[in-house]
This record gives sequence, structure tokens and C-alpha cells, in this order.
Amino acid sequence: MMDTIAFALFAFVTLASALGVVLLADPWHSALMLGVALLSIAVHFVMLTAEFVAMMQILVYVGGVLVLITFAVMLTAREETDRDTDEVVQT
Repeated sequence: MMDTIAFALFAFVTLASALGVVLLADPWHSALMLGVALLSIAVHFVMLTAEFVAMMQILVYVGGVLVLITFAVMLTAREETDRDTDEVVQT
């Protein structure tokens, strides 16, 4: 009974965070939702008694891929500026 409740809870977390990855406009929040989705998938592997696969999921995907995505988001993010207010009047 408790296994079913835990599975349903983490299935809901996985689906909600996966929807957040697709639907959120901010790339930083989308990357955070991807991390939540990958961690909840690792919990599913632990529930299946596949601890090695769960640890590889955390090390490779959460530890590696998500850090690369985070750096890409941080390095490519630009601040929106209004060009009309930044113009320099030349005389």
C-alpha cells in the first residue's frame, strides 16, 4: 500500500516537473524543473531496487548534463535593454 502511494506521489512529481520544463518561459526555471524530473526518475529506480542505475542517473544526468545546461543558460543570457534610452547624442 505504501509503495503504491509513494509511486503515485513521485509519478505526479515527475509529470508535473516535466510539464514545467516544457511550459515555463524562463530557461533557468526550466533547467531547475529538469533537475527535479531527473531526480524523481532516480527515485523510481530506487523503488525498483536498481540502486546502481539510480546513482548513475544522478551522477551523469543531474551532475553532468544539468550543470552544462546551467552554464549554457548563465553564459548566453542577455539583459534586455531599451535602445532608445541608451543612445548617446553626438554633437
